[in-house]
Amino acid sequence: MNSILIVEDDKILNRGVSFALKREGYDVISAYSKIEGKEIILNNENKIDFLLLDINLSDGSGLELCKEIREKVNFPIVFFTANDTEEDMVKGFETGCDDYISKPFSVEVLKHKINAMIRMQKGVSHNVFEYKDLKIDFEKIEVKLNDKDVNLTATEYKILELLAKNKGKVMTKEMILDKIWDYKGNYVDDNTLSVNIRRLRKKIERDPKNCKYIITVFGIGYVFGE
Repeated sequence: MNSILIVEDDKILNRGVSFALKREGYDVISAYSKIEGKEIILNNENKIDFLLLDINLSDGSGLELCKEIREKVNFPIVFFTANDTEEDMVKGFETGCDDYISKPFSVEVLKHKINAMIRMQKGVSHNVFEYKDLKIDFEKIEVKLNDKDVNLTATEYKILELLAKNKGKVMTKEMILDKIWDYKGNYVDDNTLSVNIRRLRKKIERDPKNCKYIITVFGIGYVFGE
């Protein structure tokens, strides 16, 4: 049974979402403050599969909580928010969230979003990643497309590895650059990143204009998977 933590200080909303998700078979834990949510996460890291997090909590910011825990956990994090401007979304993605759902929202849509993200999370194994016709062996540093070897440069592989290991999570250009800029001492700027993405797509996408692996999120960055 998948376990979901809801950190939302609106008790009526928290209890309503909790009730709906329990009816779908989820094990739901509710927290009503930043401090309470953080304690549950740090004490129950291996038991939580998904986090629903309000941005504006009575004792602090959900953005701050996400940033504080992101390096310690790998489960999906989705923000509840009434602020869904591009600037606010970018801030959220930079702290490490995986997606947003705007208030008011449909519980049915939320349920499908949770199911999809948990499925994607479980698609990444520790050593071998498979999606559609693409297979990445992280241990051997090998990439195959339709069982044929794909020859990548070190930077191309690093980008692909990063996106695949964060499947379903929108990665801003800044996040990607921060992870790969000093790979083997080589600096990678925004323009170089775009060039490497374009070359990578030519090697793994059947139609680079209709991508199914590396998808552009306009104005923000990239996400792996349709």
